[in-house]
Amino acid sequence: MSRVYNFSAGPAVLPEEVLKEAAAEMLDYRGAGMSVMEMSHRSKAFEEIINTAEQDIRDLMRIPDNYRVLFLQGGASQQFAMIPMNLMKNRVADYIVTGQWAKKAAKEAEKYGKVNRIASSEDRTFSYIPDCSDLPVSEDADYVYICENNTIYGTKFKTLPDTKGRTLVADVSSCFLSEPVDVTKYGVIYGGVQKNIGPAGVVIVIIRDDLITEDVLPGTPTMLTYKTHADAKSLYNTPSAYGIYICGKVFKWIKSQGGLPAMKEKNEKKAKALYDYLDQSRLFKGTVEPKDRSLMNVPFVTGDADLDAKFVKEAREAGLENLKGHRTVGGMRASIYNAMPYEGVAALVEFMKKFEEENL
Repeated sequence: MSRVYNFSAGPAVLPEEVLKEAAAEMLDYRGAGMSVMEMSHRSKAFEEIINTAEQDIRDLMRIPDNYRVLFLQGGASQQFAMIPMNLMKNRVADYIVTGQWAKKAAKEAEKYGKVNRIASSEDRTFSYIPDCSDLPVSEDADYVYICENNTIYGTKFKTLPDTKGRTLVADVSSCFLSEPVDVTKYGVIYGGVQKNIGPAGVVIVIIRDDLITEDVLPGTPTMLTYKTHADAKSLYNTPSAYGIYICGKVFKWIKSQGGLPAMKEKNEKKAKALYDYLDQSRLFKGTVEPKDRSLMNVPFVTGDADLDAKFVKEAREAGLENLKGHRTVGGMRASIYNAMPYEGVAALVEFMKKFEEENL
């Protein structure tokens, strides 16, 4: 069977070259006589894998020396608790709620202190990003939290909020490595890798040195303390070794494509092809305010639930997989991450044109 175009929001499409390379090394990693899956995380071979992966992501994102890169477990959702446990010194934090994940993160943080929801777009089903140029940032807030790209709703912060000197914490799970980023604007950037970087099971946390301390909330488990992992260079316990190995290969692949500026250019070209069609379609319409549209996740609807279901079914038959939208939005969603080739988006647009002709 030939490979389909996989529009899943995560776990998501990976570069074919990376999968082929991993397949070739599955039984024998570079003469070790064993797979990376079987290898000790304390071995010289794995030490080289994780150190190279860290250096490559540092190169790609131009991460300054005063930031640590941590390869952790528990997914992005575990960070919802880990962030307040480590950062909420005053027991106050401000959250900007632009989707399901920021909403869940804010709810989790309430277990540890006072959470101020200083902006939200829930009034219009998270279809836009609120104006964050002059927010009522709390003077005693330990940090301001955002989910930078909203996987479910297809919105993206094009301008970071003015945090008025407070530390910015961002969940970038679904836009990780999709475009250049100024790391110095954040205290913490983190994301689950299963959307744009690797297989599920790894979360990467990029955190400024001064935020890594022993001064955490009472009762914080050893495993949920950033200092534990920073001191042990992500090897405090057995990490998701194979996942980190694949992430490392994806970093190399992005470098070979021309780095993050090239990724951004390719992603803009793919997104433009899809949004341009949606903007002139008589059947389909996008659900997001144009100025806040994501390059990664594109939700769209026909306005008729039965027709949406028919579209998803026929698209699957045409080799276009995982286009069903999230239940809170309905309709369809095309996730077009770094590894989705332009040809995949072109095939989707062609199929949509054909479907429109047949169903109007």
